[in-house]
Formats: sequence, C-alpha cells, structure tokens
Amino acid sequence: MPKKLIPLAIAYDFDGTLAPGNMQEYDFIPALQMKSKEFWNEVKKKAKEQDADEILAYMDVMLRKADSEQVSVRRADFKNFGSKINLFPGVDSWFKRINQYGKSKGVRVEHFIISSGLREMVEGTKIFKEFSKVYASGFMYDHNGIARWPAIAMNYTTKTQYLFRINKGSLDVHDNTIINKFVPKEQRPVPFENMIFIGDGETDIPCMRLIKDQGGHSIAVFSPKKKGAKSKAENLIVEGRANLSAVADYSASGKIDRAVKAIIDKVEAAGRIT
Repeated sequence: MPKKLIPLAIAYDFDGTLAPGNMQEYDFIPALQMKSKEFWNEVKKKAKEQDADEILAYMDVMLRKADSEQVSVRRADFKNFGSKINLFPGVDSWFKRINQYGKSKGVRVEHFIISSGLREMVEGTKIFKEFSKVYASGFMYDHNGIARWPAIAMNYTTKTQYLFRINKGSLDVHDNTIINKFVPKEQRPVPFENMIFIGDGETDIPCMRLIKDQGGHSIAVFSPKKKGAKSKAENLIVEGRANLSAVADYSASGKIDRAVKAIIDKVEAAGRIT
C-alpha cells in the first residue's frame, strides 16, 4: 500500500508577507479619491472616537467612503481590486515548488491565509487557488450583492483561532462544533509541530508565538524597501517570537525557500521515527 503522506500546514499573513504594502492601497483607496495616509489616518481617528477595533474601523471607512464616492462594493468588485495586487519575488512559483519538494519527502503541504486584509481581495489574486482556506476579514452582502456589514474581522488575537481550526481540522468558520470540542492531541489532523507561520507585522505576533511555543516554526519576513522593517523582524527573534527572519523573497534557493525545505526534512525525519 502507498505510504500515507505526513501533513504540514503553512499559514501566511498576506499584506507585507506575500505582497508589498496593504491590499487596499493598490486600486481601492485611489478609487475613493484618497491617499493611503489620509485613509489610514481616518481609520485611526474612527477607532479612537468609537473605542473600536481598528479592523472593524477600516471596514466601516471602506464602505462609507465607497458609498460617498459611488464606488461599487460587490464581491466581484473587491476581487477585481485584488487582481491588481503585486506579489513579492518568487511567490508565483513558490507553491508548486514547495508542494513538489514536500511530496518528494513524503510530506503533504497545505497552504492557508490568516490575514487582517480582505478575503474578497485575496480571492481576486492569481495565487488564490493555491490555498486550502483563506481566513481573512470579509463582508456580508445584501440581496443586491452589495457589501453591508462585516462578516469576519481578523485582529491580533482572533487570528490564533484559525491556527486551532487547522490543527483540529475544523475549517469552516460558521461551524464551532469541533473547534470548541476536546480533541486528543494524537487525533488532530495537523500537529502544531507540523505547522509554519509566516508573517511580518504586529498583528502576526500572537500567531508566531503560539506556533513557536507549540513546537512549530515561525518566520518573520520583511521588505528591504521598508524603513526599519529588518530590525523589527530581527527583534522578533530576540524576543522569542520567531525562529527566523528573512527578506520577503520566495525565490528558489533563497533564505525562505531553504528554511521551509529544511523544516520539511525535519518533519519527514520525525515522521519516520514515530
């Protein structure tokens, strides 16, 4: 009988991790006749005034400004905005390359997004098909298909819920029957030791720390063009929140490529021992 593949899950933030900047800044914010700094300043002001979660505040500002500027906000519109997002070097070929390497080692690699950005915009990217599940902030839509209300708002700590969903195999957001149920460690589909989290910002820290503390691996990436990003990523290692820092370059033989392949080797070796 064919040998059963060992599961390995890689979870990624999106903005600043797989793509430079924030996804709203490519085409959506310009469509509102605003500059990025102006938009985010209004978000912070709204959050402070209402004592609100900043993720919910940005979603509210998106809808209000879109209404005032007559910018359509149907799911297809968000997907179209997402199609304009640029990706970091090597991302286009990353998934096929890592999947093939994993398979050659008897490891089945699955990819997940856990992001404070918009799931609808991720759906519009050319890499959307590579993910088993996209966990990101998103909207509910009315009978005309227009975004009216947040469905999910992903902030610092809510992100960690989705690592447990992957760990327990409870992948549907609306279904809480398994996520809140006791599942013995040996019965969980993807052990935390077989998980990698790749992120870049403060909203990723709880996920990074959880995965690292549970025996998995966390990688802090940074854009070389962003001032202070390298020292910020390196500091996450000093603080014990990440295992590795690297430039956000997913090209073959790059630092991230080598690190993830080494982790696959480690998972394969552990699988042989057990």
